[in-house]
Amino acid sequence: MKTTRQAKQTSPATESAAGAVLGAAAVATGLTAGVWFAYACSVMPALARSDARTYVEVMRNINDVIQNPLFFTPFFGALLLTAAAAWQLRAGGRARGWTLAALLLYVAVLAVTSAANVPLNDALAAATDPAQARAAFEGPWVAWNDVRGVLTVAGFGCLLRALAVRARG
Repeated sequence: MKTTRQAKQTSPATESAAGAVLGAAAVATGLTAGVWFAYACSVMPALARSDARTYVEVMRNINDVIQNPLFFTPFFGALLLTAAAAWQLRAGGRARGWTLAALLLYVAVLAVTSAANVPLNDALAAATDPAQARAAFEGPWVAWNDVRGVLTVAGFGCLLRALAVRARG
């Protein structure tokens, strides 16, 4: 006996909500990618021109002020919204695959941030010798920022693809 799987029917309101959550996930991910891009193309190259004391002082200040709701909303919102979008698209389809790929990439962003960038920031905050602190911080932090930048842009691309696939039905 052969059975067929019927497509799950959803209401227009549910479909609209799913699209809004997916769109919000893309915006939050794009904003986060923009933060990493700004570091890569302007903040870190400008700081590279500074002496060690200035470099350490400015990075410490950045690390203090970035911990605010304006940054944390898209930074953590990207994860939550992408997970919610994946759940809303649980009936399957290509949009769900792209959304799950974006979710995995963003989990990797959080892993890199928490395992590499944050410990480097903490070590910089505790350091007493600016020259030694900069030498230990600058190269690794820039490299890991580039990694999370690439991961975030890839996740953003996946979410844009999910939106496009979803729009085509």
